[in-house]
Amino acid sequence: MQVYLDNSATTKPSPAAANALKDAAEMHWYNPSALYKPAMDVEKRVSEARECCLRAVHATSHRLVFTSGGTEADNLAITGYLRTVKKGGKVLYFQGEHPAVRACMDEARRLGFIAEEIPSTSQGMMDIASLERQLTADTVLLCLMQVNNETGAVQPVSEAVSLRNRLAPKAAIHVDGVQGYLRVPFDFNRSGIQSYAFSGHKIHACKGIGGLILHKSHRVSPLMLGGGQENGLRSGTENTPGILCLGEAARTYPADALPRMAALKEQLWEGIRERIPAAVQNGPTIGTSGAAPHILSVSLPPVRSQTMLFALEGDGIYVSAGSACASHSQRVSPVLTGMGMDRSMADCTLRFSFGIYNTEEEISYTVERIAAQYAVLSKYIRK
Repeated sequence: MQVYLDNSATTKPSPAAANALKDAAEMHWYNPSALYKPAMDVEKRVSEARECCLRAVHATSHRLVFTSGGTEADNLAITGYLRTVKKGGKVLYFQGEHPAVRACMDEARRLGFIAEEIPSTSQGMMDIASLERQLTADTVLLCLMQVNNETGAVQPVSEAVSLRNRLAPKAAIHVDGVQGYLRVPFDFNRSGIQSYAFSGHKIHACKGIGGLILHKSHRVSPLMLGGGQENGLRSGTENTPGILCLGEAARTYPADALPRMAALKEQLWEGIRERIPAAVQNGPTIGTSGAAPHILSVSLPPVRSQTMLFALEGDGIYVSAGSACASHSQRVSPVLTGMGMDRSMADCTLRFSFGIYNTEEEISYTVERIAAQYAVLSKYIRK
């Protein structure tokens, strides 16, 4: 049996998304900026995909810029906005942010801003008390992910917005929604934020496509210059196959995906906990509002994560030792150490992430193989 449990790294394209990609390559390949009928038909399909993606997070009255993925969307949201701010100030960002956000802080400093990290709690949540102390009138931007990509911790966006409104009302808020879009309910209209990034290949679309949702009154400066596509915010001929693929993935995402993934997550954890008493679940307690339904972080001391990862691969089970975006790095996850986890425990941590195609049978098999591998590997403790 082959079991793929690394859906936070990337997902298998759905049949609807794959068909949209194929149709775009074979029939809808015209440049949507052209004025003849086939091109205008493609432009209409792009507009329909845009509306579908906006509708998924209740943002139809706002704007969506299609990008190459979540990283570009985060860069446009952060650097693009800071370039519009005439005088300096403070930029706050959560300690557990994805590298796509953290790397932008260097650019923020080059632009003359002070970039300051908001610490994490032991549950992997942004420390609200610290944010309250750090928010000042000169804060111009707050960066906060919707769901942490390693622990599945759902961040307190609404609480952050309330604090911003009270302490730094002129500050913009950017939310990295790459791990939350379609998997954790979100209402952009009611959120009070200014921008929201997401990625196609995390929701069963293809790689190379994503988007940045912008509040209708929020300004950003383009990072790519040229023909003025995407209302001047992202020049370059539109990636119509990717856009149409993304639109179909969003339109056809199963309505029952969240409860199904949550049930699989609980099944996996209960099975591991029963078979391996030393196992520790990291992040918010399963079943609470702070725990995303599709990501499970588990430490299995004393077995190192890479050792267990390769053992499970031999059983046809694919998981992650943390964030796949930095899988070639040998350093211990800063997300886990930022939660106060010691290095030895962090070095024994695996991330399991679920998608719409996972089944109960796959989880039962995974529990069986983890328990069997642990029984062998735990006898060999590194000195």
